[in-house]
Amino acid sequence: MSQIKPSSLNSPPSRLAPQGSGPADRGIAEFEALYRANVAVVTAYFARRSAEPQTVADLTADTFVQAITSFATFDPRKGTPRAWVFGIARRIYAAHCQAHSQQRSRVERLRGRRELAPDEVGDLIDRIDAERAGRALVTGLTTLPATDRAAVELVDLAGLRPKEAAQVLGVAPGTLRMRLLRARARLRKAASPDLAHSTDPASEPEVKT
Repeated sequence: MSQIKPSSLNSPPSRLAPQGSGPADRGIAEFEALYRANVAVVTAYFARRSAEPQTVADLTADTFVQAITSFATFDPRKGTPRAWVFGIARRIYAAHCQAHSQQRSRVERLRGRRELAPDEVGDLIDRIDAERAGRALVTGLTTLPATDRAAVELVDLAGLRPKEAAQVLGVAPGTLRMRLLRARARLRKAASPDLAHSTDPASEPEVKT
């Protein structure tokens, strides 16, 4: 399994550079820009789901390996690079969860892993610690419908614009905004029922894209 060093966030490892035919220089530059702009937020996305440095590193690496292999299919007319990468990250995590639900043996799960160096473990532990509150919030979102839960995380935790989150989830921007408003209202109600009781989601300010 390919591995991205968390300590090298400014540029992708050479083995992750696009190696296809065509305008290679342009492809490499575009992928490096995409990597630099998104590796930290993708790492944080997985750190909100796992407190294991190796798992976070593997899932992040798998996301960008998949991004490389399908880079030629990215169409900026259909969405932003960040939305596209987060779509890949969500699929990678879903596959990871499915693999665990099928209870593959530990030996099979560890096959092909590269042992993390001590400095890499330290960097990832720092990132995982930084996302501790985010992990708690993700856990607290389990009472929401799946799309509402994803909308809150992508916009309020990952920092995507509502329009980008809509692209990731495959819903209309207006639908995403409404789900986001309702989800926030439910979270406020759960945190402070008396305060949220008087809050009408329709009275919320419009979520800007």
